[in-house]
Amino acid sequence: MKSALLFLILLIAQSAPEVEITAEPHHHLIFENKSVRIFYVEIPPNDATEMHWHRHDFIAVNLGTTEISNTVKDQPPQLKKLTPGDTHFSAASFAHMVHPAGAQPIRTVAVEILDDTTLRNSPSRWDAAKTDAANNEAGKNNNNEDRPRTVAGGGARQVLFVKDGIRVSESDLQPGAVSPLHHHFSPHIIVPISEFDLRSDEEGKAPITTHYKPGTAQWIDGGFSHTLTNISPNPAKYVTLEFP
Repeated sequence: MKSALLFLILLIAQSAPEVEITAEPHHHLIFENKSVRIFYVEIPPNDATEMHWHRHDFIAVNLGTTEISNTVKDQPPQLKKLTPGDTHFSAASFAHMVHPAGAQPIRTVAVEILDDTTLRNSPSRWDAAKTDAANNEAGKNNNNEDRPRTVAGGGARQVLFVKDGIRVSESDLQPGAVSPLHHHFSPHIIVPISEFDLRSDEEGKAPITTHYKPGTAQWIDGGFSHTLTNISPNPAKYVTLEFP
């Protein structure tokens, strides 16, 4: 019965006219400014998105263990298994529909890059080729700031890729772990994969504690240096998007 219902949903979705991403009911807008639109996407089993347009490049952060079926307009479906923290970049422009291929829902945070046309042709603060080389050299002793690195008290940070001049990295801080002192020249976005509390310590200012949970995202303006401490009893796993 559920399979028949899903088949009917897919048949209707594929034959219906495409909609804009803002009109797709599974895409919930959680933040917007002149640079980005951030959507929380949740698709239950036996359900599917409508065929919808991506007019801008976007970065998607997966929040759960699932298998998805992705059907780009006029192309056959593609199956893909995802785990929490899997992050990928997609270049515009295309229309597609997505549905769970198994019993688990799809839960994703999608960051749409509104400045994509400008950023593609602008110099980046980070070298994408250097990032790829650093990932290939993981564990070796070098001075490349993009290399995977450990932090005090347990944890790690790894740069995943640089796209549209945006550096995307994944951090995993164990309870009590402290990130090294670092500077944010420009805005960045934190996309939590687990639920945790981070304390930000900036010299000359009172500490700031922020509670994070999956399905949310935080835009933070740049121009400061700080450390981050995981003050919760849970590991803090999150993806950071650093803008040029």
